[in-house]
Amino acid sequence: MPPKNAFYAQSGGVTSVLNASACGVIEAARQHPDHIRHVYAGRNGIIGALREDMIDTGQESAEAIAALRYTPAGAFGSCRYKLKGLEDNRAEYERLIEVFAAHDIGYFFYNGGGDSQDTAQKVSQLGEHLGYPITCIGIPKTVDNDLAETDTCPGFGSTAKYVAVSTREAGLDVRSMAESSTKVFVMEVMGRHAGWIAAASGLAAEHTGDAPHVILFPEVTFDPDAFLARVRDSVERFGFCVVVVSEGLKDRDGRYISDGGSQDAFGHTQLGGVGPIIADLCKERLGYKHHCAVVDYLQRSARHLASKTDVDQAYAVGRAAVERAVAGDNAIMPTIVRKADEPYQWEIGTVPLAQVANVERKVPAHYITEDGFGITEACRRYLTPLIQGEDYPPYRDGLPAYVTLKNVSVPRVLGTGFDV
Repeated sequence: MPPKNAFYAQSGGVTSVLNASACGVIEAARQHPDHIRHVYAGRNGIIGALREDMIDTGQESAEAIAALRYTPAGAFGSCRYKLKGLEDNRAEYERLIEVFAAHDIGYFFYNGGGDSQDTAQKVSQLGEHLGYPITCIGIPKTVDNDLAETDTCPGFGSTAKYVAVSTREAGLDVRSMAESSTKVFVMEVMGRHAGWIAAASGLAAEHTGDAPHVILFPEVTFDPDAFLARVRDSVERFGFCVVVVSEGLKDRDGRYISDGGSQDAFGHTQLGGVGPIIADLCKERLGYKHHCAVVDYLQRSARHLASKTDVDQAYAVGRAAVERAVAGDNAIMPTIVRKADEPYQWEIGTVPLAQVANVERKVPAHYITEDGFGITEACRRYLTPLIQGEDYPPYRDGLPAYVTLKNVSVPRVLGTGFDV
């Protein structure tokens, strides 16, 4: 069978190691010229395929592709765009088939989280429903760590490391000034339904009195009175209180504390701003001077503080996607399988896309302390290996020297537009 071209795309929120997976895909594909002729990257994710707006990664040198391993964000552009079901919008699927056929694409690699794996699963059904043979492999990525069937998700370990380090450093800062200044510091982190990132802040505490003193999980209903009592107790015992709150915190009626009243392109409630709400509550009810930080994109883009474990795993799943595709697998996602905690050992496995698409994995109850404000030793054992090791990028003039690709466009064949 003659070699086919491959389409690779990045989807959803980017991470500090997303490009490491891209590096794994492209380097592995270049080692299989008998199966894969060219790797075309979608400019801005799946939108690039629908618009026939693709990037020829073959125009990049081996050195530039290798540099992706230590460059954060999405080198080809990402998107939040969810394909509807085949029965709801056949035109999108027919357009994908049209573009794939025009460019002789036989492999589809989609790098993203739960919604992206749903897209990958739908595309994997193209051959069956529309008569076009396509090998489809999902590649896991999400800082939220909420994909099912994998021990962890590439992108999470580095975010966890950033949050744990920031919590420890901010805690020392607040402790230094608490006698005459700030008593409460609130840090808001990402996590819509799953509190894995908030949980990671708990790694910063090694001794009694260490920050964080309160972790607010989306898995635990927010009780203002219990929370304020805990804050007061912390200030009275230690002189200060550091609170880490997940953006997805909910009240007793199941409503997001920070519901902004809008939705993103995936249909999710737009969140953000729970940190200031919690900080103001401490001021209004307890009278404490406070500061609040919403780390936002910083937590997912901090490649300078990446976990080596995370970088290695991100690269490995990218390579594995290609290796499994050329071996004949289809409609699967490479996973990370934990073999041991101490020393941490892992290997690559696989799982059918149908088992991960639109399935969220939350922080289990036995990882959260009975009072709902901290992490257990079981959680610490799970999280600790994921933030291990440093993998610094090269520096130039005191700043990380990240790569910017040429991103040369693949010439259009169809010459027809598509409204996205």
